[in-house]
Amino acid sequence: MKKKLIILFLGCTILGYTQKKNTKNAVKIKPKSEFVAELMSKMTLDEKLGQLNLPTSGDITTGQANSSNVAKNIAEGKVGGLFNIKSVQKIKEVQKIAVEKSRLKIPLLFGMDVIHGYETTFPIPLGLSCTWDMKLIERSAQIAAQEASADGINWTFSPMVDISRDPRWGRISEGSGEDPYLGSQIAKAMVNGYQQHDLSKNNSILACVKHFALYGAPEAGRDYNTVDMSHIRMFNDYFPPYKAAVDAGVGSVMASFNEIDGIPATGNKWLMTDVLRKQWGFKGFVVTDFTGIPEMIEHGMGDLQTVSALSLNAGVEMDMVGEGFLGTLKKSLDEKKVTIQQIDNAVKLILEAKYDLGLFHDPYKYCDPKRAKTEIFTTASRKEAREISAQSLVLLKNQHQVLPLKKSGTIALIGPLADARNNMSGTWSVATVGEKCISLLQGIQDVAGKAVKVLYAKGSNLDYDETFETNATMFGKTLNRDARPKEQLIAEALKVAEQSDVIVAALGESAEMSGESSSRTNLEIPQAQKDLLNALLKTGKPVVLVLFDGRPLVLNDESATVPAILNVWFAGSEAGHAIADVLFGDVNPSGKLTTTFPRSVGQVPIYYAHKNTGRPLSNTEGKFEKFRSNYIDERNEPLFPFGFGLSYTTFDYSNLKISADKMNSTGKLKVTVEVTNTGNFDGKETVQLYIRDLVGSVTRPVRELKGFQKIELKKGEKQAVSFDITVEDLKFYNSDLQFVAEPGQFEIFVGGNSAADKKVSFELTK
Repeated sequence: MKKKLIILFLGCTILGYTQKKNTKNAVKIKPKSEFVAELMSKMTLDEKLGQLNLPTSGDITTGQANSSNVAKNIAEGKVGGLFNIKSVQKIKEVQKIAVEKSRLKIPLLFGMDVIHGYETTFPIPLGLSCTWDMKLIERSAQIAAQEASADGINWTFSPMVDISRDPRWGRISEGSGEDPYLGSQIAKAMVNGYQQHDLSKNNSILACVKHFALYGAPEAGRDYNTVDMSHIRMFNDYFPPYKAAVDAGVGSVMASFNEIDGIPATGNKWLMTDVLRKQWGFKGFVVTDFTGIPEMIEHGMGDLQTVSALSLNAGVEMDMVGEGFLGTLKKSLDEKKVTIQQIDNAVKLILEAKYDLGLFHDPYKYCDPKRAKTEIFTTASRKEAREISAQSLVLLKNQHQVLPLKKSGTIALIGPLADARNNMSGTWSVATVGEKCISLLQGIQDVAGKAVKVLYAKGSNLDYDETFETNATMFGKTLNRDARPKEQLIAEALKVAEQSDVIVAALGESAEMSGESSSRTNLEIPQAQKDLLNALLKTGKPVVLVLFDGRPLVLNDESATVPAILNVWFAGSEAGHAIADVLFGDVNPSGKLTTTFPRSVGQVPIYYAHKNTGRPLSNTEGKFEKFRSNYIDERNEPLFPFGFGLSYTTFDYSNLKISADKMNSTGKLKVTVEVTNTGNFDGKETVQLYIRDLVGSVTRPVRELKGFQKIELKKGEKQAVSFDITVEDLKFYNSDLQFVAEPGQFEIFVGGNSAADKKVSFELTK
C-alpha cells in the first residue's frame, strides 16, 4: 500500500499538483498557460488523441468500473470525457481510474444533457422562454448547475438556442422560439446561470451552446434534414443567439447535424473557424453532436478517415462517440492530411477547459457525497420550480371570465394528460424522476382545498392509433393505454362531467410527441382527444382546456368553441401545482408566446418578423385578393401572434411618446408609454417594443423586437415604462455582411404583443 501511494504521488507531481486523499484542500498549481504547455510536452500522440475522444459511459455500473471496456480506454489515456453517467459514486469511481491509473493522471470531463433542470425540472425551454423573465431563466439554470454539480456532473449540453419558425420540427420544444433578440437575451441568461461567471466554483458547470448552426430550420420541418439559406438571413435571423452565448463566455459549442452551404456543420471550416473563432472570437472548444463525424459519411463527404480529417481541419476539437479522431487521425497525420499543430491546438483547448473547471486542482471537486444528499431535489428548489413554472403558462382564451376557478363546488378533471405525472417533465429530462413529479390531478387536489370535490376520468387515449401512441410515449412516459372502446371511455367521462360544475380537460401532446426525432405533419390535437372534447362541450357545462404541448399547435376548432384555454407546455417537476395555482387564481397568468401559433400547417413556416412583398394585401380583414400575396383558403395572419398572452386582468396602453423625432449615430432616444391595470386583479404584463426600418439597402422585416420589460401592476395602478433607443438597436447585416445602421425613417410600435398598433416615428440622420 505504501509503495502504491509513493507511485501515485510521483505521478501527480509530474503534472504539478498533488491529489490528497482528503480533497477538501485543493493544492495550488502553475498558471494555466504554463501548466497546460508543460503537460502537453509530456503527452504522446495517442494520449493527445485520447483527449479528443468523448464516448458514452457504456457498461459502467457502480462497483464494476474497473472491469468495463470504457475503463480500459481511460486507463490507457484514450478518453477525454464521458457522458450519460450519473451519481457521485459512479463518477468518482471512473475519475479515480483517470487520475490514478492513466500515465499522466489527466482528469475527465463528465457531461450530461441537463437541458431544463436536473432532478428538479423546470418547464421545457420553449415554455421557460414564455416567462420573458431573464432573472427567472438564469435562476433555473443556476439551480440546474447546483444539482448537477452536486451529483458529479461538470458539463451540460445546454443551452440550445436554435431559432425555429417551423412548429413541425419537434426540437422547437428545446429552444426559445422564433425571435433572435429574445433568443439572445435567453442565451446569455442560461450561460450565466450555468457558469456563474466563475467555473472554479464547485456549483458551476461548463455550458455548451448548441446546435451550431441553423439546426432549427430543416427543410419540411424534418429533424436532421438539409438546411439551406442565404448568409444575410443567417447573420440577421439565426446567428444572433449563438453569438450572444459566445459573448457571454460560453465554454464550449456543439456542432449541428445539418449541412450549411452544402457542407455539414461538423466539417464546415467557414462556420467553425471563420465565423465562430475569427469573427466572434470564441476561445473554448467545439464538440460534435452524437456520432456527428461518422454521419458525414452518409452525407456523402467520404470515408471515416476523410470526414474525421475534414472535421479537425474545420475547427472541431472533440469527437462525441464517433471515435473517428481516435482511430484515424494518426494515419491522417502520417499522410499529411492534418497537422500536429491542429491536434495540439485541440488538446490545448480541452485541457484549458479542465483547468478552468478546477479539475487539475482537485479531480474530485464534484464528488462530494454530502452535497449529493443535501442539494438535489430540495424543498427550496421545488418551491422555486413551482413559482417559475407558473410564470411560463400562457392564457390563450378566457371567455366570460371562466377562469380563475372557484375553490368550491365540483370539478370534473378529464383527459389522458390529467393523471400523467411521468409526462409533466416533457422531453429531454434525463435526470428527472418521473414518479416524483406532480400530476395535474394531484396539483388540483392539493391546491383546491377541502371545499372542492374533484372527480376524474381519463376519457380517451392519446390517439386512436396504438402504434402512434407507443412512439409518442417512449422513455418510460407511458399513458397506460386503456383497451376499452372509445365509446365506453367517453361515456365514463360524461358521467363524471354531469356531476360537475366545471370541466377541466387535460389534453394535447404527450411529452415525447415533441423533442428530438418527433417531427409532425399534423399540428392538431389528436382526433381521439378532439372527439372527447366535443362530447364534453355538448354537456353545456363550462369547459377549461388545459393544453399540454411542446410546440405551437393548430387550434382553430378549440379557439372557436372552448371558453377558456390555458397553454401549459410541460411545466416540470411541479407542473401540477403550478397549473393549479394559475387555474384557481393564486397566480395570475403572465406568460407570453415566443412562437407564432398558425391557423393551418399550410402557413408554416410562420413568424411575425417576416418581410413584406411587393404585393401585400390591401385589406386588414384577411379577405382574399387576386394577384396579392395570400391564400385562397386561409387568412395570412396567425391564430395567436408572437408575444400574445392574456391575464385575468386587463392592461391599457396610452400616451406613447418619443423624446425627439430625429437621432444621429451617437444619440439616444427615449420612448415612453403609460400602462394601466384596468381589470380586477393584480397582474404582470410584458411590455414589448418593436422597430420597423422603412427603407433599407436590403429589404427589412415588417417589425423586429428590440426591447421588453415585464412589470407588475396592482389593480387600478398606472406605470410609465420607458425604453432607450440607440443606433445599436437599428443595426443589421447588409448584403456585404457589414453590420450597419442606415440613415432613414423608422417606426416604433409598443404594446402587449407583436401586433401592437400604437406607433411613433423618428429619423436616423447621418
